[in-house]
Amino acid sequence: MSIQPQIPANLEVLLDVPVNLTVELGSCQMNMREVLQLIVGSVLQLDKLASAPVELFVNRKLIGRGEVVVVEDRFGIKVTEIIGSAILP
Repeated sequence: MSIQPQIPANLEVLLDVPVNLTVELGSCQMNMREVLQLIVGSVLQLDKLASAPVELFVNRKLIGRGEVVVVEDRFGIKVTEIIGSAILP
């Protein structure tokens, strides 16, 4: 069951505005020589542990964290944390 937050009436007009939701699994730092040597099958070691939560961004603003899950044959994210005032009360 999903709990829907109460949205103030004056914000109703914004609810259909498209935004970009991005999930960051991790990152790494490489020099350009290493980037140019990447080939199909290259493996990059990221800066996060496999068990660490992923970060959820809306238009590049951190709004939460979650866990990677598999839904049928696709990846999904189970939201485990909403960051402070990032979402309406």
